[in-house]
Amino acid sequence: MTGALDLDTLTQLVGDGDIDTVLVCMVDMQGRLIGKRVTGWYFLEQVIHEMHVCDYLLTVDMEMEPVPGYAAASWDLGYGDIAIRPDLGTLRLVPWLPGTALVLGDCCDHHGNELPHAPRSILKRQVDRLAERGMMAKMASELEFYVLDESYESARAKDYRDLKTAGWYIEDYHIFQTTKEEPLIRAIRNGMDGAAIPVEFSKGEWGPGQEEINLRYAEALEMADRHSIYKNGVKEIAYLHGKAVTFMAKWRFDLAGSSCHIHASLWDVRTGRPLFFDADAEGGMSTIMRHFLAGQLALAREMTYFLAPYINSYKRFQAGSFAPTRAVWSVDNRTAGFRVVGSGASLRVECRIPGADVNPYLAYAATLAAGLYGIEHELELEPAFSGNAYAAADVREVPKTLREALAELDGSEAFRTAFGDAVIDHYLRAGRWEQEEYDRRITDWERRRFFERA
Repeated sequence: MTGALDLDTLTQLVGDGDIDTVLVCMVDMQGRLIGKRVTGWYFLEQVIHEMHVCDYLLTVDMEMEPVPGYAAASWDLGYGDIAIRPDLGTLRLVPWLPGTALVLGDCCDHHGNELPHAPRSILKRQVDRLAERGMMAKMASELEFYVLDESYESARAKDYRDLKTAGWYIEDYHIFQTTKEEPLIRAIRNGMDGAAIPVEFSKGEWGPGQEEINLRYAEALEMADRHSIYKNGVKEIAYLHGKAVTFMAKWRFDLAGSSCHIHASLWDVRTGRPLFFDADAEGGMSTIMRHFLAGQLALAREMTYFLAPYINSYKRFQAGSFAPTRAVWSVDNRTAGFRVVGSGASLRVECRIPGADVNPYLAYAATLAAGLYGIEHELELEPAFSGNAYAAADVREVPKTLREALAELDGSEAFRTAFGDAVIDHYLRAGRWEQEEYDRRITDWERRRFFERA
């Protein structure tokens, strides 16, 4: 048994006793899989149509704290139910869990209408906007993470201090060091292939114990689905191997952050022709590609919250760290926020701003909305940047703080038009709560700096 499942195959597997559990999941605002474990027979009998969960799931924070101040769900509204309606196109095996399949669903109200503030709905709206123009997006996530020679339990017992990474030196592209990590990484690669999430390769990254596993590109919604299942699966497989992994954007001050570079290109729905490549154009970049990239640049600051959603996300933006600080574009230049890579049909835009903590649905939706803004307004593309973007003066900067990014989003007419005011206000509330929670906490850094000497 490998890969994607259709309903007939699932029915057969459940009848034969090979599958006894179906994970029915939605994706929350943090990009996590949330749902229930459903017995196979009951899924086929009832949950195939819909499953009810509490509507607070699209208002809670990382700690699952019911957050006040949302229009969509609150104590005053009674925290009622919403429905998860399974998308059977996402049905697949979970090879690392015995007898288990998984399906993602859309969050709907009691009338079957998709909730506009649900991450999957937000991305689907942008995909539909592309389809109205006869276009589709193909995208890919490059997720980095750290492997720790700790269990999640031991990491917590140490209060996340002095944790042992799987290596002790920079292992970028190293084969010998990554051989030490291979039992876990091989299990992840093979597990993902078995879950219909094709893996191209894995490699060591800049930090000690830091890994990157590259997933095969796919249509935008399918790729976001794969991203969320993959990220959850990496954690589960690590747990089963007695290891911990972290996707924090910056988990330690003195080590490289973990990114999620997002690759995007547009294609003609009818002909399957790549729309970014034009053999007769300068650099092979078509007019559509130039407009798309110009839109990314024009709205880079306004969309940063969807690429960097937490306080910690902004700790990653450090000069000379391979994380961008300037929202400029270049051809194959890793100091820039946007990089044009590939050739011919593979020509694409790589956005290097997101960290590994990103919600893929929101990041993809923001990427496409910005690109569509450039196309619809026929924005002219500024000249490519060359040299060291970290040292550049008087160029567009990536917001330095969550507070700054939220202010940019709040004032964005473009994103309020693309996503709707209610959706933008919903996520502004999430971001402001994150900022408020941080502002009232006392950190270890403050105690070390001020306890005696202040």
